Amino acid sequence: MKTRFNIDTKTTKNLKLGFKIHFLVFLLVSPIIFIIWYLTDTTYPWPLWSTSAWAVGVLFHYLGVFVFRKNKI
Repeated sequence: MKTRFNIDTKTTKNLKLGFKIHFLVFLLVSPIIFIIWYLTDTTYPWPLWSTSAWAVGVLFHYLGVFVFRKNKI
């Protein structure tokens, strides 16, 4: 007897795992970027640009995985 895998379930798990990894890396790297900014030159807050742009990317990744993903029956 062959085992049948549900491809949609496996794909959904991979998408959710991909988002979780993306979000975790965002949470870990953002403070490092601000620490580098603080230790080098604090005249212009350049980390705000990169962090906010990356946050928009994480937001769209969340929307693509959890909101706009259509479950196929």
